[in-house]
Amino acid sequence: MLRLSTVLSLILLSPALVIAHPATPTHTPSWRKLTDSIISRIWPAPDTPTTHQSSHSSVKQTSLPAALAARDIVLRFNLTSFDQALAIKEAADDLFLDIWEFTDNWVDIRVAKDVVPSLINLLPSSLSKAYAPLIPESVLTSLITSSYPYSTPGSFSPSLRTHTRELFFADYQPISVIYPWLRLLASLFSTHVQVITVGKSFEGRDILGLRIGTRPKNNDQPIRPKKTILVTGGSHAREWISTSSVNYLAYTLATSYGKEHIYTSMVDAFDWIFIPVANPDGYEYTWTTDRLWRKNRQPTPLRFCKGIDLDRSYAFKFDQGSAGNPCSESYAGQGAWEATESVQIRDWARNRTASGAEFVAYLDLHSYSQQVLYPYSYSCDVDPPTLENLEELAFGLVKAMYHSSHGSTYRPAAACEGNVAMDAHGKVSRMPRLEAGGGSALDWFYEEMKIRYSYQIKLRDTGSYGFLLPKDQIIPTGKEVVAAATYLGRFLLGEIGFSEEDIGGASSLFRKPQHSESSAATGDESAEEAPAMLTQFELRRKR
Repeated sequence: MLRLSTVLSLILLSPALVIAHPATPTHTPSWRKLTDSIISRIWPAPDTPTTHQSSHSSVKQTSLPAALAARDIVLRFNLTSFDQALAIKEAADDLFLDIWEFTDNWVDIRVAKDVVPSLINLLPSSLSKAYAPLIPESVLTSLITSSYPYSTPGSFSPSLRTHTRELFFADYQPISVIYPWLRLLASLFSTHVQVITVGKSFEGRDILGLRIGTRPKNNDQPIRPKKTILVTGGSHAREWISTSSVNYLAYTLATSYGKEHIYTSMVDAFDWIFIPVANPDGYEYTWTTDRLWRKNRQPTPLRFCKGIDLDRSYAFKFDQGSAGNPCSESYAGQGAWEATESVQIRDWARNRTASGAEFVAYLDLHSYSQQVLYPYSYSCDVDPPTLENLEELAFGLVKAMYHSSHGSTYRPAAACEGNVAMDAHGKVSRMPRLEAGGGSALDWFYEEMKIRYSYQIKLRDTGSYGFLLPKDQIIPTGKEVVAAATYLGRFLLGEIGFSEEDIGGASSLFRKPQHSESSAATGDESAEEAPAMLTQFELRRKR
């Protein structure tokens, strides 16, 4: 009989060995002791990340695919005026550039090294010295390589000798490992964990998730849907930390139920639905071909430009006009609901509400920039009807994430506010959007599904690594997400709120933690930016 410590290694070595639907184990009154024993041997409590000691010198090294080894760099432009932002937007559109991220005062753009002179020539002279290389070519290639398990894209095969605690959250994982892992969690904790199928992707892959929640212990009592909290990740394929963080949160709730009061209360009170890979085709493509792929893999009117941005393909305030180029990284499709995966998630959500479930919260995890965003995304000219409630909880989530172990500073903001800036005199000026704001999942779930508390959380970091966050930050980032979800759960249970006194004294929230490893690791500049962040937030509250 195989040792339990070998089971997960076999999953990692050959996911095909795992039965698609494992049989439900026989229950005994000592189920908690049994599962505790199993889980402690497979995954020790995720409190302290361990240094990865690779024993895979025998693994055959393979070269990077051509798309991964491209001669690209990432530039950061500091923006101070409307004209500068407009020039950046037009140049990016003309040259089909990849805008990685933007906030109210900077934009990061990935560009081929030999295209940089053409880009600079298209920009006003005021920007000729207002940029710097954020990630140089050699560093970008190195980060891409090191983001794969054992730095060997396409040949993931850990040794059975590897210590089990290093087998999951010490690395980013491919779908071939994630899906068997979800099924294993459901088998080990079948009293409160269940694998669900949301639908199928364009290329026919399952969109799997976990439901974590309890059912009546009395078999005669009818099973009724509970209030539901939806947590999604991986809508943008290259944002691997979002997928890992959804898995980390699901793991925490699954393994802590019956052991820690707060998590037990949260699981008893709500159905938690986790969809770690909302875009499985794109995610798979990042593992086999192009680590920085963003969209899904559907054909478009231009044969050589595949993919639709899932987060711009929802029907609410769909805006094809500003993302109508199929070669754009934010291409929304020719019409709403053109992206297969978005339709599958929509239909699943509607079917669940038709069955009596009530969605009460939505967390959509992305990267990067360390922001907690709330509706609306499509425009800053219209306030959502529950703005004050959204702001209150957003600030609580930010506070909770900051106070987690080695927590980072996050900024609460409306999702539309990528197109505003504040000058040195504190005057707010409107800036042009650098990508479409309509058709977002955030707005659709808030408006059409009536989810009162809907948030998009952009995880670490603030630019030093961008979408290529090192694997040693998987667990610290996961802890921040757990802290946010715990605050959300307690808030919805009525245990906590955010008082005016908290808001008045919130400047302490933005002090850089002493002895914080995360700030150094992520290149976190947010402590210096905090006063402006807080001022903007308070100005918006007083509107």
